[in-house]
Amino acid sequence: MNKAELIEAVAFKTLTTKKQANAILDAILGTIVDAVADGEKVTLVGFGSFEKRDRSAREGRNPKTGETMKIPATVVPTFSAGKEFRKAVKQ
Repeated sequence: MNKAELIEAVAFKTLTTKKQANAILDAILGTIVDAVADGEKVTLVGFGSFEKRDRSAREGRNPKTGETMKIPATVVPTFSAGKEFRKAVKQ
């Protein structure tokens, strides 16, 4: 499912137009991105949690040459699926 299909499904389920559903989806995703970028954890009970994590520097390998290389520390967004989400996917 891509974004256009998601918007269509949301519009159908909420009895709104695709334009309204798109605006709602963009607002939700933008709010989550802004909160996580500010270091906040966003928890949607039953769905999951979004948060920002520090990934420490490590040593890796170039798959073409096999040469070792330093991978610098970075900050990444993470998602942890909630219990109900995991249960639904498992079935």
